[in-house]
Amino acid sequence: MRPQGAVFVVLPHLGLILVWLFTSNQMSGWCEGPQKLAWCPPYKVVLLVWTTIFFIIGYGSYLVWKDLGGGFGWPLALPLGLYAIQLAVSWTVLILFFEARSPGLALLHLLLLYGLVVSTALIWHPINKLAALLLLPYLAWLTVTAAITYRLWRDSLCPENHPGPTAEEPLRP
Repeated sequence: MRPQGAVFVVLPHLGLILVWLFTSNQMSGWCEGPQKLAWCPPYKVVLLVWTTIFFIIGYGSYLVWKDLGGGFGWPLALPLGLYAIQLAVSWTVLILFFEARSPGLALLHLLLLYGLVVSTALIWHPINKLAALLLLPYLAWLTVTAAITYRLWRDSLCPENHPGPTAEEPLRP
């Protein structure tokens, strides 16, 4: 691997590091609440998986860059531009989830991210098949993340999570 490969592998982690610096205090109780999910992984596992995924997709982006001749010419604009947008959206999802604690908005961004990753895989496939295949674990993780996020969003809308009327307050029709 060329020295530029290290840049491609490390680049996705810059956003993850910034997210962690800004949200580390909020992460420990990320999946707790009135209806805690039994299958929800601890936040340290979530960070480990995101870190691994970012290594994998970073290497995939390097393979695409290398196969298109390196540099920063027009042939790289679509495959790496789409990848850059995907990274920005993935960092946004983490901020929305951990810092803003907005599972509904995070879920919308996850669905957008899912579409971006599928599009990236389709664009990368003719360039480098391995790079496209390296996006499959990312899609699997996004599926798990979307399921957790959906469940947390749904539970936040359930009536048992919202305070009901007190004894002094009559029910209104």
